[in-house]
Amino acid sequence: MLGTFAPSRLAAPPLSTQPASIIFTPIALDERAPQRDRLGNLTFRGAWVLTSDNPRFGGISAMHITADGVTAISDAGWLIRFPLPDRRRDATGSVEALPDGPGSAEIKSQRDSESMVIAEGHAWIGFERQNAVWRYLAGSWRSDSHAKPAAMRWWPNNSGCEAMIRLADGRFLLFSEAARRKDGSSDVLLFSGDPAVPDTRSVSLGYRPPAGYSATDAVQLPDGRLLILNRRFTVLEGVSAKLVIVALPALRAGVVIQGQEIADMRPPVTVDNMEALSLTMENGRTIVWMASDDNFNPLQRTLLMKFELAR
Repeated sequence: MLGTFAPSRLAAPPLSTQPASIIFTPIALDERAPQRDRLGNLTFRGAWVLTSDNPRFGGISAMHITADGVTAISDAGWLIRFPLPDRRRDATGSVEALPDGPGSAEIKSQRDSESMVIAEGHAWIGFERQNAVWRYLAGSWRSDSHAKPAAMRWWPNNSGCEAMIRLADGRFLLFSEAARRKDGSSDVLLFSGDPAVPDTRSVSLGYRPPAGYSATDAVQLPDGRLLILNRRFTVLEGVSAKLVIVALPALRAGVVIQGQEIADMRPPVTVDNMEALSLTMENGRTIVWMASDDNFNPLQRTLLMKFELAR
């Protein structure tokens, strides 16, 4: 979450599964140079501003994209689903409260969801202010396990599990947004298995983001490397984002993860509060999707951006 922006659009109908009419408005990578299609190691394949008649649509903090569409979680703890834009300009999606979770679905601070992994019929969601991880059955979205890992209890209240990766071998990496280690790196926990199962063992690692930035989401590429999305906000410069690629070292306690910057998103490039990252494959090409959290603030936008990663 980018705490600088206060939510201002949360008045909404009672809790239920609600339809959401969505408008996809195409936007250029660089409106000053509409033909531009390169951003570092990324080739631009499209971007859209998403708007909806449902006041609960927005606040996207994490997402999982397949050919069937987008499954996202908002920082108010709402499950958001909608089809991909492709060539369409509008579609109907849905917004619904998670049936289970910490506290009340009516209280944003109790369901502030900042990270999500979907794999093998389950979904794992990190609740930032609770320093908790809940596991859900991906079909019913009922929870079958949850935990407040002891190693996360010292993480700051509004800077908990901002990014989460399930590695190919079944281990998990959980990234804190602002918890700092003595060496100045951000705290990352490596879990030996499922972090939503109480007492799963973990060790502390570090992540060194680009100077002034914090990790907001991360994914593992098919070749084992990581992509990490990082965000920065300053009053003078506004919002910017950097995408980093990481060749994972041998993961053990104390190791500091550090990568190579492959894309820098700052004006005049289209950018907002970039928080969500997902991967798909198209004809052997790796497609990188990013989305922004508008914080339910009318001065911000929900962006969905599509890039191809250079080989």
